[in-house]
Parts: sequence; C-alpha cells; structure tokens
Amino acid sequence: MILFPNCKINLGLHILRRRDDGFHDLETVFYPLPLEDALEVITAEENIFSHSGLEIPGDATDNLCNKAYSLLKTDYPQLPPVHIHLHKHIPIGAGLGGGSADGAFALKLLNAKYNLGLPEEKLEAYAARLGSDCPFFIRNRPCFATGRGEIMEPWDVDLSGYSFLLVHPGIHVNTGWAFGRLTPGQPAVSLREVDWKDVRSWKGVLTNDFEGPVFSEYPAIRNIKEKMYRAGAVYATMSGSGSAVVGIFEKCQWPEAVWEPHYRVFQL
Repeated sequence: MILFPNCKINLGLHILRRRDDGFHDLETVFYPLPLEDALEVITAEENIFSHSGLEIPGDATDNLCNKAYSLLKTDYPQLPPVHIHLHKHIPIGAGLGGGSADGAFALKLLNAKYNLGLPEEKLEAYAARLGSDCPFFIRNRPCFATGRGEIMEPWDVDLSGYSFLLVHPGIHVNTGWAFGRLTPGQPAVSLREVDWKDVRSWKGVLTNDFEGPVFSEYPAIRNIKEKMYRAGAVYATMSGSGSAVVGIFEKCQWPEAVWEPHYRVFQL
C-alpha cells in the first residue's frame, strides 16, 4: 500500500509564551499543499526501513515512520514485521513539515493496511506523541492551531482559486536557534482577527514571528520573499521557522523570475 504524504505551510505564526515544559504556546493556521513524498509499506519477514530521493540525515531508528510503527506495535502486537520505504521529495528542514507528514501518514497507512480500525481522534493522539505538527497531517485540512500546534479547530480559508510558488534556498535554519532569538508575546493582530476571505489584505497583517531573526541572519531568504512581491505575489511568507518561502499568485500566473541554480522551485 502506498500513500503520498504532503507538506503544509503556515499562514501566520505567532509565538505567544514559553511553557514550563520547555515548549512554546503558539497560534498559526496550517494549510496543506500538494508537494508530496511517497510512502510504501509491505509485509515482510523482518522490519526494514529504506529510503530514496533526498538524503535523510540521522539514524534510521529516529525516523518518524519507524517511530509510528513502534507506537502502534506496542498497543497492537498483531502487527507483522514490515518493510517501510520512503521516497523523499519534500525539502528537509524547510518549515514544511515533511518529516511530520511522513510519520502521520505512516500511522494512517498502517491503520488502513492492517485493519486496526482506529478513528481519526485516536490517530491524532498517537501523532501528538510523534511531534507537535504531526496531528495536523491526520486531518490534513486547513486548521487553526494553538498549544504546541496540536490543538486544532477547522478553519474557513480556501485558496483553491490561487496558485503557489514555493522556493527553498537550501539553507537549514536550526529551529532551536530560531526560538532562542524570539521574545514571545501577544501579536499586534491575532490570527482570529484576520480577514481570511480577503487574501489581498494579508500583506503586512498576517505575519510570521520567525521572519525577523531569520531574515536578519539569512538575507537570502528575505530576498526571496521580496522578489515574490516584486513579481506580483498576492501574499508571500516564510513557512514555519524557514527556510522555504511560499508566494500566493493569481491562478496559473507564476512569475518568470530567475532563481539561483541551487534553489529548489515548485509551482503548485
């Protein structure tokens, strides 16, 4: 069985306070985009994890797909050994949630393939144990998220009438470093107060707190956002803590911009 984990972008991201457990309370709107990895699971004689496409850093035992299997195996010992293969296409360390998507989709895939009968709410609970962004990918619909990102409610924002340009400059922004450069606090405009029906009103109102320190440290990322606006973007933002930048354009009106040769550019 094969599924295709997709990425997400953050439409607005405010870091409100540091919590006693070391995490941060935030508010953001998660929005799914059709930039995808491929994830396959087959029954095997022993557990195997393999991958292709982009290089995946770190030990395979730390991959969220393997962790998803281990979580379910503890509670559902009837799960057989499996061979998990991940073809990695979503840029890594880009603020797009690709790794979180892979882990969440692994839960969904195992649930479906082996008829575990887990409802969405139970899958979200497992996903929350994998990582803060993971529960979103169980729903995979626009959500207003609070807490660490795991407390979600459906959100009425529809961008199906627009096209997206996603540019990843290959810069890795350390998330811990980025959090360390922020001063949490209440935003000038809460995301609940944004006019979500009027995309053209978002510029300068719908903000990402990480852009300040990240743009200061990595001007190339700021330049991508500015270039998108010069090219006619209705709205542009860095996603998460970076370094991917996404521009929203009128349907199929992607710019004729020239980017650095090593940048990865996606028209969605």
